[in-house]
Amino acid sequence: MGAETIFFFLFGGGAILSTLGVLLSRNPINSAISLVVSFFFLAGIYAMLSAHLNAIMQIMVYAGAIMVLFVFVLMLLNFGDEEHEKPRLNPTQIISLLVGAALLIAMFSAATAFVDGSRQVFHPSMPPGFGGVEAIGHALLTSYVLPFEMAAVLLLVGIVGAVVVAKRRF
Repeated sequence: MGAETIFFFLFGGGAILSTLGVLLSRNPINSAISLVVSFFFLAGIYAMLSAHLNAIMQIMVYAGAIMVLFVFVLMLLNFGDEEHEKPRLNPTQIISLLVGAALLIAMFSAATAFVDGSRQVFHPSMPPGFGGVEAIGHALLTSYVLPFEMAAVLLLVGIVGAVVVAKRRF
């Protein structure tokens, strides 16, 4: 087993465990911290795929800005540590757990099928500039210019809507 495989399972296993921490934690702050850890493991997987810009943006945008926003909202909502009654599993949760376990087994078997290196899914070499700023910028402004502009208009509408809602209050 090579170093790349070891790091893949390290980052993938860490992402799975920290995501389980998000789901199973009763305290919202602990859940948010587990989500930050999950974002860092995901950034490590991006870095292993030579998508360094995605890894950096994952850390800056999600682990930084979005999680600070989540933590501030949680603090403003002032969740206490009051005791909760023991949760009971309803049929929907049981089905969700079974489907999640089946998906986890399927992903694990798919990941381990290619560990020995005898079966290759992807071409072993990346095109020049893969995952870099120039390649992503070129793709956004040529092939994906319409979705890029639609996302910009959607963000602008959201900002204008937030300003209108904020002006009505004061």
